Amino acid sequence: MENIDRQIEQLKKCEFIKESEVRDLCNMAKDILIEESNIQTIYTPITICGDIHGQFYDLSELFKVGGDCPRTNYLFMGDFVDRGFYSVETFLLLLALKVRYPDRITLIRGNHESRQITQVYGFYDECLRKYGSVNVWRYCTEIFDFLPLAAIVNNSVFCVHGGLSPSIETLDQIKTIDRKQEVPHDGPMCDLMWSDPEEVQGWGISPRGAGYLFGREQVEKFNHDNKLKQIARAH
Repeated sequence: MENIDRQIEQLKKCEFIKESEVRDLCNMAKDILIEESNIQTIYTPITICGDIHGQFYDLSELFKVGGDCPRTNYLFMGDFVDRGFYSVETFLLLLALKVRYPDRITLIRGNHESRQITQVYGFYDECLRKYGSVNVWRYCTEIFDFLPLAAIVNNSVFCVHGGLSPSIETLDQIKTIDRKQEVPHDGPMCDLMWSDPEEVQGWGISPRGAGYLFGREQVEKFNHDNKLKQIARAH
């Protein structure tokens, strides 16, 4: 763990670590994540955070306000990369914290944890610029495939990056999805990461081109059928 502690300190200063260290870190993270279920069960006290999008100094501020991990338990609901200039440092810091304190931090997948999306919105180019090759991007995007799809806090709050799906009525259906793959263009796994709540009747077509719009009725039915109190989401 000595190496991990050193890497955490380095990453906290917004300094990226060596390519060989990224490879080893991703291998360790994979061993932890592969054991996690599609829906991670977690309990309060927990601090829930939405999209970080490579904004490293926003992440630092979150830790400043909320308290450092492991003193504070965290759930990060995806979209760690793209758009900001520090996706590498942001994602690797969260991953190193996950390896060091697996029970204190939960990371679930967002729609930007995808090979295709990161080639358009910045993470791919950033890895190339900082490391001179695509290897680090490959290591990280492989880890994306192992991230859980959702979490449940105190058996009553359903936490997901995007939202609901017309293909999913029960939590058990989410548990049976084969998540170890690139985010599909449609279907239940795609919807969990792309859908949005909106003032609509029934299910609406999403302007994002993936997922669905869902209204109050869908939320109430899903919560009732799964004995949940509320939904927390990011996106």
